[in-house]
Amino acid sequence: MLSEMRIQGLGVIDDATLELDPGLTVLTGETGAGKTMVVTGLNLLGGGRAESSRVSAGARRAVVEGRFAASPGALELAEEVGAEADDDGSLIAARTVSADGRSRAHLGGRSVPNGVLGRLAESQLAVHGQNDQLRLLRGSDQRALLDRFAGDPVAVPLASYRSVRTEWLEVVTELAERRDNARRLAQEADLLRHGLTEIEAAEPQPGEDRELVEQARRMAEADDLRAAAEGARLALSGSDDGDTPGAVGLAGHAKGLAEGSGDPALEELGPRLTEAIAVLADAAAELSGYLDRLDADPEQLSRVLTRQAELKALTRKYAADTDGVLAWAATARERLAGLDTSDEALAELSARRDALAADLAGHAAEITAARTEAAARLAEATTAELAGLAMKDATLQVAVLPRAAADAGPVLEVGGRRCQAGSSGVDEVEIRLVPHSGAVAQPLHKGASGGELSRVMLALEVALAGADPVPTMVFDEVDAGVGGRAAVEIGRRLAQLASRHQVIVVTHLPQVAAYADRHLVVQKASGEGVTRSSVRRLSDEERTQELARMLAGMDDTDTGRAHAEELRTAATAHREADRAAARPADLAAARSRRAGTPRTGAAQTAGGTRRRRVARAG
Repeated sequence: MLSEMRIQGLGVIDDATLELDPGLTVLTGETGAGKTMVVTGLNLLGGGRAESSRVSAGARRAVVEGRFAASPGALELAEEVGAEADDDGSLIAARTVSADGRSRAHLGGRSVPNGVLGRLAESQLAVHGQNDQLRLLRGSDQRALLDRFAGDPVAVPLASYRSVRTEWLEVVTELAERRDNARRLAQEADLLRHGLTEIEAAEPQPGEDRELVEQARRMAEADDLRAAAEGARLALSGSDDGDTPGAVGLAGHAKGLAEGSGDPALEELGPRLTEAIAVLADAAAELSGYLDRLDADPEQLSRVLTRQAELKALTRKYAADTDGVLAWAATARERLAGLDTSDEALAELSARRDALAADLAGHAAEITAARTEAAARLAEATTAELAGLAMKDATLQVAVLPRAAADAGPVLEVGGRRCQAGSSGVDEVEIRLVPHSGAVAQPLHKGASGGELSRVMLALEVALAGADPVPTMVFDEVDAGVGGRAAVEIGRRLAQLASRHQVIVVTHLPQVAAYADRHLVVQKASGEGVTRSSVRRLSDEERTQELARMLAGMDDTDTGRAHAEELRTAATAHREADRAAARPADLAAARSRRAGTPRTGAAQTAGGTRRRRVARAG
């Protein structure tokens, strides 16, 4: 639940704090006062798109903060990102939008990616506006709405369907490529085989080209290297005839003189000279070994140069060095294994494709069955809600239809029918409205007026309430195009919805505002050519005045206030009666959940439309 919200520098709102309670909260105000900015702020808290144009003129930034009474899931998310809850267990989310368009998000005092606020909103907040009515006209959104209502019976097989579909499409694509490009693939395979044969014949070794370069350099410079090494060895070991002493002999002579001097100070040098002699002798031995290995054989040099030329022929074609040539060969072998266009390979791929298709069709049929069952329940529940929204003769139908196979796109046979296998299954979902008895069912985009569409959307939301765990629901002028008795019933349904959710409604209808548990008003004031708005909570007397203003701008007349009082009295009576009637059903639902048994049809009927919805959701 959202318990508090503060807005600074957003649109015409300079600084406003909204204290929000459970139940139904309405937000009203004159046109242009800034009601929309409250919804914009809620969208920002939910990770929505940030636009610098929303920042107040002259302000450096806009800031929206919200305090959520966190659920276990929200607290788990906070722990995941290192955020901390307040002492009372609530979480503070914040969104900052600067005038230059940069946006920052915070949760529990820690800077977080904007997507984290989006994840928080998924479990805490749902904003429904007039754009949702337009989305309701699209088939993909109607299917998503039905899937949301159906829950796990659709979600579980749909996840399996998508996994199998990905693998199936890969096999279908590979099979088509092998069949349609057999000649090209055969040519590619021949080239790969030729390259592998050439490389395998040469048998290059890792790093061999670098070793050959070093070896050839030493052999080409053998005389100079021999002279250098011989001179170094002579300096250490001396000449073989003893005429030229070496460093080893001289160090030995020095050691003898020091140790035979009888002076303790000189004798202490003996061990150090012994170490020096050992080091010099080791170096002399290594130089002798180097001279033995140094080969100036012209035939050996010729063999090295020939091997270099052989490897260069490979590096010119396949890679820059022998390591790259070996890597090319490994890739070529892997690619060659996938270019098998033989009848046996194609038959194996076809069998795998058919097996995956059968598995996929099974998942698709399971999804269709679950959607069909849920569609009947959703249609029944929504029709019952419409009856209470001044559309008593209207009927809502939710049709689950196969997606006909198209010229483009993957085709799957399900139950003997060829269907297009989309990412969400093989079904199309179409919501239809029969506005009155004798009328023909029409899709929503053809058969519903603006006012009817508003009521259908609200009826669907009420029917979905049991399947939607989000504790806070926001409605932005979903009552557009509605008036009279229908407006009263919308207010009554929102009040019923508020017995299970925190409901925040932006409205221009007094019939809706009269049902509120608390009433907030956005007021604007102008000064120095700049309009600024604030939000405040109304007292009972102020509520009556605001309703009178909304009725006909008669907030300063006795007639207007009397009309407003009458409207409030009727709304209060309806609200209390509805909530009293709902309590037995809630207790029965709780007992049923504790006992682990489903509600009976009689129990569903006894409590009216609200109890039917709860039973189905359970």
